[in-house]
Amino acid sequence: MDIFKEQIVPKKPTSKDTIYRALLIVGVVAVSVITFSIIPAFAFILTAAAAIGAFFLMGLLKVEYEYVFTNGELDIDIIYNRSRRKRLMTVNVKSFELMAHVEDKNHIGGFNSAQETRDYSSGAVGENTYVFLVSHNGKRLKVIIEPNEKMLAAISASMSRSKLHIRR
Repeated sequence: MDIFKEQIVPKKPTSKDTIYRALLIVGVVAVSVITFSIIPAFAFILTAAAAIGAFFLMGLLKVEYEYVFTNGELDIDIIYNRSRRKRLMTVNVKSFELMAHVEDKNHIGGFNSAQETRDYSSGAVGENTYVFLVSHNGKRLKVIIEPNEKMLAAISASMSRSKLHIRR
């Protein structure tokens, strides 16, 4: 029997994202003011180009993560502005060294031994925010995800009970 589950997790905007948006707007206004005062003949064209560039860069700040679980393989993609997709990682859940809730105090030592942390969650810690340890591309990674109940059930059915610590 094939198992297939997918889930979209929107990333919540951070204060950093708000600062980037503000800087992009200030940049467009600055380009407009400078070009109108120095070279008014090309001011409209340069201002329009700056505005279009800012519009596309702001789209990169609208991020969603997609988890696709298929027969033991977990694919994690990032989706920018609901239009551009990029594969971040594919990993077999049987290769997870450990998976537990992000606030599980019993496994903090194991998670702190990771070489790199990757956050593929909404950014807010909740009841369904989990961390898994995995060796991927020669690095030991700590990966933060936010699986819903169906995704968590599919993952737990495919991995060893001794490595999975679900919060109840």
